[in-house]
Amino acid sequence: MHTPRILIVDDETAFAEITAKRLSQRGFSVLTASGGPEALKIVEDRSDLDVILLDVKMPGMDGLEVLQAVTEKKPILRVVLLTGHGTVESAVQGIKLGAFDYLMKPAEIEVLSDKLNEAAAQKREMEKEIMDIRIHPYITQEEKDEQIRAVLNRRPD
Repeated sequence: MHTPRILIVDDETAFAEITAKRLSQRGFSVLTASGGPEALKIVEDRSDLDVILLDVKMPGMDGLEVLQAVTEKKPILRVVLLTGHGTVESAVQGIKLGAFDYLMKPAEIEVLSDKLNEAAAQKREMEKEIMDIRIHPYITQEEKDEQIRAVLNRRPD
């Protein structure tokens, strides 16, 4: 069984640490970052991440800016946004920018766990689809590139 690898990005370090501990107890492998630049560095350095749990409202680089950078650099990486009251519009904008989904903060740990597992499963399915496309012997490289783009641009169900 695959252990989902999660990056929690939140400027509220106590929240990030408590959430990381609770997710670790449920079988997730968890890293934390206290802001956008730190998160992007981790994303750049690590190829084993499955899902980013990303706070929308952060000082400096906000969650939507982080989301845009992640989807440009690693479009297969799934992002679940966390939003507090009054930031639902930002969460909806995040979905338009490619987020897997969003949850209201604070989310019940069971709901959060389920959503992260769904996002990680989708990433694994996409990886398998992309690998199948890459090794397909009877389509051109141009067709492969087009099919891979379609997989990466697919919206969550």
